[in-house]
Amino acid sequence: MQLQGSCHCGAVAFSLSSAHPYPYQRCYCSICRKTQGGGGYSINLSGDARSLKVTGRKQIAIYHAKIKREGERRAHTSSAERHFCRLCSSALWLFSPQWPELIHPFASAIDSPLPVPPEHTHLLLDSKASWVEVDVRPGDQLFADYPEESIAQWHERLGLSC
Repeated sequence: MQLQGSCHCGAVAFSLSSAHPYPYQRCYCSICRKTQGGGGYSINLSGDARSLKVTGRKQIAIYHAKIKREGERRAHTSSAERHFCRLCSSALWLFSPQWPELIHPFASAIDSPLPVPPEHTHLLLDSKASWVEVDVRPGDQLFADYPEESIAQWHERLGLSC
């Protein structure tokens, strides 16, 4: 599926192909929540990095999150790059050198109609803010940390790969 996305002010637009376009993961970590999660979570998709086309690239800034794990004295800087519009602060996509073949666009930046997932995976619930109510529906999966099932595996399990 071809995905079209943009920032709120229109300075940045992008497109990429995605074999895994269902917005099913809801991440409750403090990074996602504080950088974009109006509902207390964010949703990212998976796309082919080679297919990414961007207009307005000069308006993109990159944020490397600071991560402090329990028991650690100091925070370390994540290698993952969170791309956002420097003019309106819209979160656009995440790129991680751990998976260089992938771009993870945020569903909130996608303008194309996305398919409705038959179930959701709620992850990093140990980081959930106290005010967030998790909307759990039949079939949903809940994880205190990361699930073992990847975005591609979830789509394949449900026969939803495009």
